[in-house]
Amino acid sequence: MSAFDDVIAANADYARDFGNYGLTGRAGRGLAVVTCMDSRIDPLGLLGLKAGDAKILRNAGARVTDDVLRTLVLAVYLLGVERVLVMPHTDCGMAKVTDADVHDIAKSNGVDTRSLEFHTVPDQDAALRHDLTRIRTSPFLPDDLPVGGAIYDVHTGRLLPVAC
Repeated sequence: MSAFDDVIAANADYARDFGNYGLTGRAGRGLAVVTCMDSRIDPLGLLGLKAGDAKILRNAGARVTDDVLRTLVLAVYLLGVERVLVMPHTDCGMAKVTDADVHDIAKSNGVDTRSLEFHTVPDQDAALRHDLTRIRTSPFLPDDLPVGGAIYDVHTGRLLPVAC
């Protein structure tokens, strides 16, 4: 018995009716979404999108890290992205801890994580504004790239735009 038997079986069901074989790797609606890995978030569904419409970049806290910037450069210049939405969410676990907390938890489990930066979010609004600025001022992205921010409310399903 494998720890992945359930997902392999579910994939077999999915593949029987698979209809996305004609999609390209380009963002059909020119959108990239940076959001959290939280499993309560369905980025395509909540934005009225379907497979092939957008590039979805997910990480803990929806942070614009160096890797997200690298991926956005690829998405803009190779994959048809023309606009970027950064979308953290309410009730985020990354807003409930600090990097020091995570290091302490890992240490209590015998793991030294001090070489990692977790990008926790003590002030979600400030973090979002910082991340939007990081994209807008990146020397690797077009100056006129539309960049927006919104917080997804996991309790109501609503998207709350952030004016910047």
